[in-house]
Amino acid sequence: MNMATKVALLGDHSAGVIAHRAIPKALQLAAESLSIDSHADWIHSSQINLKDLSSYNGIWCVPNSPYADAAKVISAIQFARENETPFLGTCGGYQHAVLEYAQNALGHTDADSVEDNPDTSMPLISAMYCALREKPGAIKINNPSQVYSIIKSELIEEQYNCGFGVNAEYLSLFEDTDMTFSGFDSDGDPRIVELNNHPFYIGTAFQPERSALLNNTHALIIAFLEAASKNLQTP
Repeated sequence: MNMATKVALLGDHSAGVIAHRAIPKALQLAAESLSIDSHADWIHSSQINLKDLSSYNGIWCVPNSPYADAAKVISAIQFARENETPFLGTCGGYQHAVLEYAQNALGHTDADSVEDNPDTSMPLISAMYCALREKPGAIKINNPSQVYSIIKSELIEEQYNCGFGVNAEYLSLFEDTDMTFSGFDSDGDPRIVELNNHPFYIGTAFQPERSALLNNTHALIIAFLEAASKNLQTP
């Protein structure tokens, strides 16, 4: 019997969050596309245990920040990065992936989100000039990039529901590092991040899971689940 690919969904689940309703369907559609079995567990941010994460083949940090325990979310993302566990971060997950790398890989321990800490001295995640609440937006994808190799298009339009994003004033911190911003909106603000030298590590400011609400598969979610399926561990 084939083992099911196990995915940990990190975040504070709420039935009222559209993205949370879409994610199980998005994973189901991706699994059907790949002809594999998959299983997903919701893990509340306050209940994250790094020892438990080792039993999962992929980690998805989901929308709906601020999280109840942002520090545990950061530690889980660090676990995925350092242990080469396939990782997908969407919306709030994208923001915290950038924070984790800045804090733990680059040593900028003061980096924070103004959503969690309005008085931070290093607002790496800041309020958007124009919040993208329940609206689509265009993204220009760098070619070459990991995301381009998956989506195979230099211009896409995706659905958002966010009011915070990576502060472009700090992008120079990531130059000549393994973390690369590979997608930008029309104003040049970053919308996609990826990590070099990792089996699969991608974060998006938009919510690709919403494609499932139209019964459509999304290339990024298929690629994430495929990478997770290759990370199956024998008990």
